[in-house]
Amino acid sequence: MTYDFTSILDRAGQDALAVDGLGTNPGMAPEPPAEGFDFIPMWVADMNFPVVPTVQEAIIARVKQPHFGYFSLRDEYFQEIIRWHETRNHVTGLKPEHIGYENGVLGGVVSTLNAFAAPGDAVLLHSPTYIGFTNSLTNAGFKIVHSPLTLDENGVWRMDFDDMEEKLAAHKIHAAVFCSPHNPCGRVWERWEVERAMELYRKYDCVVISDEIWSDIIRPGHTHVPTQSVSEDARQRTVALYAPSKTFNLAGLVGSYHIIYNDYLRDRVCAQSSKCHYNEANVLSMHALMGAYRPEGYQWVDELNQVIAGNVDYACGYLAEHVDGVACAKPEGTYMLFLDCTEWCEKHGHDIDWLLRAGWEVGVGWQDGRPFHGPCHIRMNLALPLSRVEEAMKRLDEHVFNA
Repeated sequence: MTYDFTSILDRAGQDALAVDGLGTNPGMAPEPPAEGFDFIPMWVADMNFPVVPTVQEAIIARVKQPHFGYFSLRDEYFQEIIRWHETRNHVTGLKPEHIGYENGVLGGVVSTLNAFAAPGDAVLLHSPTYIGFTNSLTNAGFKIVHSPLTLDENGVWRMDFDDMEEKLAAHKIHAAVFCSPHNPCGRVWERWEVERAMELYRKYDCVVISDEIWSDIIRPGHTHVPTQSVSEDARQRTVALYAPSKTFNLAGLVGSYHIIYNDYLRDRVCAQSSKCHYNEANVLSMHALMGAYRPEGYQWVDELNQVIAGNVDYACGYLAEHVDGVACAKPEGTYMLFLDCTEWCEKHGHDIDWLLRAGWEVGVGWQDGRPFHGPCHIRMNLALPLSRVEEAMKRLDEHVFNA
């Protein structure tokens, strides 16, 4: 490979929540490990790989300019986004006026809901559910209605379209958050699934907020289908949200963007997001995106996906071979596992709290899945060098699952 996905980064004391935030947020952050074990960060959804060098080069080049005053987003910013989506997602007809800056995907979610719904209104989400959706929608006063995903006979997460329709009708829902690829389950929806979901949203006249922040991190053999691409109606009723932050590990720089084709939707969303006078771009974030979306970034992401696929295969294979009672539905996208530990806990007389802490004791920094609506689940980040994933599995095998 051209890029480095094997070096073990020491991020301690370097502004990295994943290693510096231990014990600071009970219920979310792991506790520090016992003496004799180093910590393997597998909770916060960021990566433990060096960023593609063009990001640093772009930021450094801009920092050398001795002025940081008011600015406007460059034409190059929009053209790099358009080229990225045309090349990687086969998007057509995307123009600069369809693209708008967002400080974050969750801010875009709330701005859209505030534009088309009122506090107390019901919003449809699938469960398991990304905790960021739960917190942001609840804080903004919206009522979350869950439509549970189900596992089919092959261990693949599926939408329950009958349940979705029942909830949409019963709760008079006119806004939905659609996560594609799905977090935390890692499902990459097939075109027919997106089409069928969007037909339901059309039938019940829902504004659809499509979170596609994970759309670049896809296993070989799977393809991301942009929600707006499945029909002209989907194109006109959907606010799609993207960011380079998940793809290139740039969350600390802040910077996302929306794609909205419908003029009315776009005007309403932009009006909402501008009211706080806070949703403004940072000049270094703009240059970071332009650095990430250079040709080198395309190759870097392709290599990243190979590495993540290898880590997923190894971790799921190891658990299947060595651990009885932990179900691992292999993710098709993202770099997270969502482990169902129900059977293991029942067999061994332990609850999920015990299991989480047993992993933390030996330095495996996995994350409680209950805030994501997994009743006996653990979320596990695999965006680390394979050697770290191997070490984590070895420790869990010897000291936790089969101790």
